[in-house]
Amino acid sequence: MNQDVIITCAVNGAADTAARNPNVPVTPKQIANSVIEAWNAGAAIAHIHVRDLETTQASRQVDLYAEVCEILRASDCDIVINLTGGMGGDLYVGPEENPADFGKDTDLIGAIARLEHIALLKPEICTLDCGSLNFGDGNLVYISTPDMLRLGAAHIKELGVTVELEIFDTGNLWFALQMKEEGLLADNAMFQLCQGIPWGTPPNAALLKGMVDMLPEGTNWAAFALGRNQLPWVAQSALLGGHVRVGLEDNLYLSKGVLATNGQLVERAVNIIENMGSRVLSPEQARKKLNLRGTQ
Repeated sequence: MNQDVIITCAVNGAADTAARNPNVPVTPKQIANSVIEAWNAGAAIAHIHVRDLETTQASRQVDLYAEVCEILRASDCDIVINLTGGMGGDLYVGPEENPADFGKDTDLIGAIARLEHIALLKPEICTLDCGSLNFGDGNLVYISTPDMLRLGAAHIKELGVTVELEIFDTGNLWFALQMKEEGLLADNAMFQLCQGIPWGTPPNAALLKGMVDMLPEGTNWAAFALGRNQLPWVAQSALLGGHVRVGLEDNLYLSKGVLATNGQLVERAVNIIENMGSRVLSPEQARKKLNLRGTQ
């Protein structure tokens, strides 16, 4: 069991959730305030997406990321900033009669273009989604090819940003370990084992343990699951020796029918960890544990 646990709060994500829970932050100020709320509750890391101010849908506008980071860095909040590097991979395959007629919501750009905001803002951590995936039902495919991943991983390493490898299936993990073998990852690369995202790895404790067993000794890793499995996965991850992630990106509810805030979900995670006899690490302790280079 992990005796020293880092909590990441994924505050908003990219899914169409703002209309389903008014606590999902949309504007840069709302996002920053939600990060601070999570920090006050015990989160050491904040995983951040940004949203279009008019539609509330996911965005990759660099100026929105910049505004969030500016607010946080000007505050007394010392949370570790973890910006998504996963936007720009959505491919909507066309209809049966013409699958190459990609849908209007397709947003597909190259590996380096996906990291424009990372190069500009230099967060302590950014994510890299480690494989293509049939994303939910329908014709949406998230595209992250081996060539793209090698380019992205090398660029993140050059920038001096710690990479968090998002692992949605065992093949993703296999390839991430291959990139490590090829020297594309820094020694402090983090692994995030993501369960319950259709159609990746289902939320199954045996499958989680199988992936954990594939990791080299000494790897810094965390895991999460979606929806009602989010809080049980806090215990499950800590029991297997990992860190944890909660937040409105992955789960909108505190309990059945009760909408959550990011702060409430972090508080629940703190309670679970402490009731198991472990301690929750502060941002400064997390930086030391993960060998982060510190804030800019």
